[in-house]
Amino acid sequence: MTLISARPASGLGHIVGELGIEGAVGAFNGGTLFEAGGDVIEAHRLAPGDAKRAVEALDAAGVPVWVFADGLWLARSEDALHGDRERKAAQLDPTITQDFSPWYDRTDKVVGVSDDHPLVERMEREIGDLLGETANVVRSQLYFLDVTAKVANKGDGAAFLAKAHGVPLEETAAVGDMPNDIPMLQRAGLGVAMGQGSEAVHRAAGYVTASNEEDGVAKFLDLLMEARRG
Repeated sequence: MTLISARPASGLGHIVGELGIEGAVGAFNGGTLFEAGGDVIEAHRLAPGDAKRAVEALDAAGVPVWVFADGLWLARSEDALHGDRERKAAQLDPTITQDFSPWYDRTDKVVGVSDDHPLVERMEREIGDLLGETANVVRSQLYFLDVTAKVANKGDGAAFLAKAHGVPLEETAAVGDMPNDIPMLQRAGLGVAMGQGSEAVHRAAGYVTASNEEDGVAKFLDLLMEARRG
């Protein structure tokens, strides 16, 4: 078992430890691949021009922006709504700056943050049209829009992780609930959508399990083990 997440590597270490995961793990939607002990295997970053254009497009739409680079979470101000949640998820405190440009040449991820969910969805389309040939643009939450390098997507990340763990991709199962999980669900041998996922996520999967609140992952694993014993 392993993990691939939109979170930075700093936000995965404690989970990896709790689950006893060994071997390769994926952060930034697969943009950074690292060993469970912390050593980076590969890091795929945004082109500087793409990072700049993503920030400018979000600014023009009035969407607050975060940038992740050099192991930092960069923001222009504290976020009263999502800041505490991100501190816990990323295991980082924000570095406040008004100018992201010094980090454009080593940006792992640009994030648009807004509770205007239709606006986030619209920006997914607009920035996708702007950068879709060279960047991956996808919502990791209803209120988060992630812009990463083209290969920093969970489909390519899942393929790398399967190879790193010595498992054929067609013999893997992947579980997810958000739009950024769709490439992974489509490429794994069995894509499993969480019950709370959207209809688009459900359509991308071969199986839909129960929701988080109903212990959907555990129920799927129980079903898998029963089938193997069977």
